[in-house]
Amino acid sequence: MWNYIKYYMPVTILIVDDDPDDLWLFCEALHEIDPSYRCLTALNGIEALQLLENLVVAPDFIFMDLNLPFMSGRECLIDLKKNPRLANIPVIIYSTSKLKTDIDEVYKLGAVHFLTKPNSFQDIVKKVSAILAGKWEEIDY
Repeated sequence: MWNYIKYYMPVTILIVDDDPDDLWLFCEALHEIDPSYRCLTALNGIEALQLLENLVVAPDFIFMDLNLPFMSGRECLIDLKKNPRLANIPVIIYSTSKLKTDIDEVYKLGAVHFLTKPNSFQDIVKKVSAILAGKWEEIDY
């Protein structure tokens, strides 16, 4: 039954970011990629974990900023990977950072990709679209 339900549900992405403008741009980019995509938002790691615990069906992807109030993206990623129900959700760190130490650390913590926030709306659409299509080789940090 689970696979049947998941197959017919729209792709759902959770974006975790404390900047409302970044949340809005990201959700707009998702709707440009495919209007059926469902965009969920959280302003920090605590809110994200609470939302995830209350969802019947987990999101297909999580895009998360590193620098969040109350609970950082790193701390949230650690908690996600400890939870058997949430551990397999692909987490993409979506940050303004370009530091190699940040990139290396989040991969060790279980992120599947690190994406430095693009400078333009069209770059967001292009890079997020490639990630959702599984074309990792087309995306640089």
